[in-house]
Amino acid sequence: MISVSGNELIALIASFIWPLTRILGLIALAPPFGNNAVPVQVKLVLGVMLALIVAPTLPPQSGADPLSLTGIMILAQQMVIGMAMGFIMRMVFAGIEMAGEISGLTMGLGFATFFDPQTQGRSSAIAQFLVLLATLLFLTLNVHLSLLATLVESFNTIPVSTTLTSGFGFQKLAIWGEQIFSTGMRLSLPIVAALLITNVALGILTRAAPQLNLFGIGFPITIGVGFLMLGMILPYLLLPIGNVFQSGIEAIQSLGMPPPSH
Repeated sequence: MISVSGNELIALIASFIWPLTRILGLIALAPPFGNNAVPVQVKLVLGVMLALIVAPTLPPQSGADPLSLTGIMILAQQMVIGMAMGFIMRMVFAGIEMAGEISGLTMGLGFATFFDPQTQGRSSAIAQFLVLLATLLFLTLNVHLSLLATLVESFNTIPVSTTLTSGFGFQKLAIWGEQIFSTGMRLSLPIVAALLITNVALGILTRAAPQLNLFGIGFPITIGVGFLMLGMILPYLLLPIGNVFQSGIEAIQSLGMPPPSH
């Protein structure tokens, strides 16, 4: 007969609960797992399955009681770490969405907005198109597998303990937020540049022929040029979007790196 002491049972539960908390924190925010269209039951089942696979392979963890104050602090810590990792990947998609917003506004499609269930706010048609394209590339390039592999590796770089001595800092997370604006501008730059030239040409045409109705011909031309440029750059978006995903994975990995010494 197998006998298990109380301390061994507590240690067994803790070795499962703490990794599960970090995993659920990432799943709650990281696209596409954190999308509101994904049922909560599916997220929980995925998190439990990953925890059952990962927990036996982890190094020895803190022996604190999960129900003690220290255990609750560790639990909250793991949730914050997981959510920070998921938030980084969410910022990657926010940058791609911003590229669509900039392109749509420049094209004159600022009025073509829809309700986005992911952000609980409005989103333009071009932004939704680019986000759907990015989601397909995310799955096609197996970035979701790289994300889960990085999550598992994080238990070595940021071990479960009572203190974060491995260099985890929210400053890294805040600084990396600039990638939203950088990604948005880089991806939308071809469309914005083409529409800038188009608007300059329309301005010159209006000065040369004042009798032309700028509002009558301007909007169809800018929208047409915008869609034409969008169709032309679609085959070339694989590399920049893939690089953005790779930057997100590297940013998640850097959360566990110690700060550089001065």
